[in-house]
Amino acid sequence: MLHGTGMHAPPGGSRRTLPTTLIQMTSNITRRRVITIYVAVALLAVFICLGLMVRVPYVALGPGPTVNTLGTAQSEETGKQVRVVKVVGGVDPNPKGNLNLTTVSLYDGLTLFEALGKWMSSSYELQPRESYFPPDRSDDEVRQENQAQMSGSEDNAVLAAWNYLKLPTAVGVTSVSDKSPAKGVLKDDDRILSVGGEPVATMERMSAVLGKHKPGDVVDVVFLRDGKQQTSAVTLASRPDDKSRPFLGVTMRSVPADPSKAIEFDVGSIGGPSAGLMMTLSIIDQMTPGDLSHGEFIAGTGTIDPSGEVGEIGGIDHKIRAAKDAGATMFLVPAANCSLATADAPDGIELVKVDTLSGALDALGTVGTDKPRPHC
Repeated sequence: MLHGTGMHAPPGGSRRTLPTTLIQMTSNITRRRVITIYVAVALLAVFICLGLMVRVPYVALGPGPTVNTLGTAQSEETGKQVRVVKVVGGVDPNPKGNLNLTTVSLYDGLTLFEALGKWMSSSYELQPRESYFPPDRSDDEVRQENQAQMSGSEDNAVLAAWNYLKLPTAVGVTSVSDKSPAKGVLKDDDRILSVGGEPVATMERMSAVLGKHKPGDVVDVVFLRDGKQQTSAVTLASRPDDKSRPFLGVTMRSVPADPSKAIEFDVGSIGGPSAGLMMTLSIIDQMTPGDLSHGEFIAGTGTIDPSGEVGEIGGIDHKIRAAKDAGATMFLVPAANCSLATADAPDGIELVKVDTLSGALDALGTVGTDKPRPHC
């Protein structure tokens, strides 16, 4: 008999047994560990499911594709290669080089894990979704607004280029609404020269002239069709959204007044106004001899207005990074974006400051020379 150990020696020897209480304690500890593991695994599974399924109210912004406005791209409608900017009747219809517009990619519908991954990456930034998709507008409305901004940018590019080249412009008809005063009178591709005896060289002028009339007025519309001038009387109707204002019923855009010239754009699903400067430069390059890029890979961004003013845009850091990755050696930066552009610019790309179309063309004229050009 052993004393003081709490154990008994069996007859003949060394075999020892654990008391019941110790066995129960060991069993309870094991059970708790198993339960803890199960709970941890369950929580991990829930976290993984949430991370994979829960959408966060943020979007990610990062470098987007760059598109050479002098080159071709695959049409989203036909799948064929088409010119991004095409000047029919241009002086130099196939200029060489790169004048690339740049974009920002926006990633929507992010899961928690996707957002965390973008946040940890140095190439992306997270922004509140409502900054890009306001709660009072549907996603389709936002996309339509972006496309409308691109369409307006294309019109401004035509006007800015034609004004710089001192060439006349006109108002081109792109579509005619059903049951409108213009139905049966005007057709797609007509060029409107005057309304009610007043010239309308731009859409702004067209709106101003129409604004002098009231619904029910009969006005003579002078237009070009297939190179021939025609005149038709049109009785103006009331606008559906404002009965006091006149309604002609055509969708318009700025076009060259010369019917032998036409400008076509195919930038795909790119929206917004920031490609204006580069599209304008592409038009001018095709309307003048020589190559504006002088053999350099030039990219850039900036809005444009008919007078040639270059405006500020968003996402400049992402656009510069995308241009550098695509091989650009020079980037045209709107003057208002210079401070942000230089804050995180990659090495090996020259940042040229521009505030007007003339300034951008002057800077391009120094490429390949020792002449100075403005930098950010």
